[in-house]
Amino acid sequence: MRLCPIICVLCLTAPVGLSLIQGPPGIPGPPGRPGDPGPPGFPGQDGPKGEQGHLGPAGRDGLPGLPGRDGLKGERGWPGERGEPGRGVTCQQGGVDSSCPDLEALKERVAKLELSTSYDFVRRVGQKYFVTYKERNTFSKAVDFCAQRGLEVAMPQSEEENNALTHFLADGLMAWINVNTNTAEGKFIVDMKNRPLTFTSWGEGQPDNSIQDTGCTMLTDNGVWRVTRECNLSHFIICQI
Repeated sequence: MRLCPIICVLCLTAPVGLSLIQGPPGIPGPPGRPGDPGPPGFPGQDGPKGEQGHLGPAGRDGLPGLPGRDGLKGERGWPGERGEPGRGVTCQQGGVDSSCPDLEALKERVAKLELSTSYDFVRRVGQKYFVTYKERNTFSKAVDFCAQRGLEVAMPQSEEENNALTHFLADGLMAWINVNTNTAEGKFIVDMKNRPLTFTSWGEGQPDNSIQDTGCTMLTDNGVWRVTRECNLSHFIICQI
């Protein structure tokens, strides 16, 4: 009977939680942090080479390129064969026969033909010839250049002549034309010899009537006329015969 208290005392003095009976599983803890990356692996081996593909269809033709520059002047050709004698009426200078041509006009035309052959570039429109070496200089130099040869600066008097002059010009280039911009009224209605203009091709906002004292007229590459105060600019010199 005295053992019972002893056993009870031992039970009370035993450590808390030292039970031999297994309890229920605890709540899972939070996930751990990711580990450091491992070292890179060895490079893989090259796979087998694939077969060559079939040739695709041809693409569309590209846009045409810009026109090339004018080539060098060719050598003078051999003289042609002499023509047969004319069968027309023989004329004498000063004659009264109305069927005879004007000899002076005929001589002038022959002189124009001979003169035009000395230039690198020639374009004929009707009875007029536009000639140039494609040199560029100021407006005053252009006037002097043509005058020294008995000519004058080009002056288009029709749409056909205006278009012919633009053929000398490339993109962005201009040429001087024979329009008087130094008139007392400041109006551009005559050429350099005070002859009335029978044809004009002014651009938008032109002529600029604010330029009254000094000014020069240019032909642009799209065929329109423009007035400028900068007469010392360097533009193409084109003379007319």
